[in-house]
Amino acid sequence: MDTQASMLHLFEGPYVTVGGRRQDIPRGSRRLLAFVALNRRRVDRRCAADALWPGSDGERASGNLRSALWRLRGAQIEVLASDKWSIWLDGGVAVDAHLIGDWAGRLIAGAEERADLDVSPTCLDALDLLPGYYDDWALLERERLRQRMLHALESLSRRLARLGRHADAVEAAMLAINAEPLRESAQRALIEAHLAEGNVVEARKSYQRYASLIRRELNVLPSPSLSRLVQPAPYAASSFPAPDPPLRRRDTAIGRPTSHLLDIPTPRLCGVDERGGDERDVNECGVNECGVDEKASAPNEMSRG
Repeated sequence: MDTQASMLHLFEGPYVTVGGRRQDIPRGSRRLLAFVALNRRRVDRRCAADALWPGSDGERASGNLRSALWRLRGAQIEVLASDKWSIWLDGGVAVDAHLIGDWAGRLIAGAEERADLDVSPTCLDALDLLPGYYDDWALLERERLRQRMLHALESLSRRLARLGRHADAVEAAMLAINAEPLRESAQRALIEAHLAEGNVVEARKSYQRYASLIRRELNVLPSPSLSRLVQPAPYAASSFPAPDPPLRRRDTAIGRPTSHLLDIPTPRLCGVDERGGDERDVNECGVNECGVDEKASAPNEMSRG
C-alpha cells in the first residue's frame, strides 16, 4: 500500500484512510495500533504486551501481540513496522492526533501560522480521543490531549480577537465552553471576546449564566478577577466638578432661618414677631420693614389717645 497517502484516525476510530478510501482495522489489532501510534516512538515488544494484556502472563501476552500484528498484515494494513525487540509506526503514516496536537502546541506557544487561525468544528472530535477505550494509557492520553485542546482554543480566541475577527473569536471560545462549561478560563475567553467587540451586554449575560451555573453545580462564585471584567468602571473624581451643597431653607435643629450660617442679615417682616412679642418688630435703626419710624410715631399715637 502507498503509506505516503496514509492517515491513521484515532478520533472516532481507530481506522485508516489511504487516498481518501477508508480501511477498517481488525478488532484484535486496534488497541495495539493505537498504543504504538500514541507513543510516537519505538515501543518495546514486552512493554507493549504487558500494557495491552495486563491480566495475562508474559508468554500469553507475547502471543497476543504476534496475533495482532499478523491480523494487520492479513488485512493489508501495513502501517506498523517491527523487529525482534520493538514495534513502531511507519514513517510515512500521518496520525490525526499528532497533527491536532502539533496545531495546539503552536497556538499555546504563540508560534501559530496563518493557516492555524481557522476555527473548525472538528476540534470537538479531538476532545474525545479513542471513545470507548478505558485502558489506563488511553485515559491518560485522552485527558492530556483534551487539556491541550482547551488551552489552544482559548489562545485562538484571544488571538482572533486581537486581529478583529470577533465572530471567530467568540466561536473558538464557545467550542471550549461546550467541552467544559465549568471551566472559568474558557468563560473568560468568551467574555473578553464580547468586550473586544464592544458587546458589553453580551459579556454580562455570559458572566451571569456562568455565575448561576457554578453556584448551582459547585456552590461557589466566579473569581474576583473574572467579576471585574464586567463591573462598570468607576468615574474618576477629577472628571466632574463636585456639586454644590443644597441650601436648606430652615435650620431643622432650632427651627429658624439658616441665613445666619451664611452671614446674610435676616430681614424682619412687618407685623411678625418671631419671639412671640409685639405684632410689629423694630430693627436696630427703629425703622420697620414698612419704612415707618416707630420711635417718631409713638408720641402721635399717645396724643390721639
